[in-house]
Amino acid sequence: MGKVKAKDVSSLKPKKKCCRKKTRCVKCPVVIMRMKKAEAQGCCGKELKKCLKLARAA
Repeated sequence: MGKVKAKDVSSLKPKKKCCRKKTRCVKCPVVIMRMKKAEAQGCCGKELKKCLKLARAA
């Protein structure tokens, strides 16, 4: 899959079930949900990258 840009994560199709690993994968439903919330709050650019990092670390 390679690298995915932070702005494109919210438009990805989530996996059926969450893997719950320490660093969540990009297609994890939890990560996609958190990225949609971040975009709704108005994050863009570097802020969105930071949000992706936080979403995957949780």
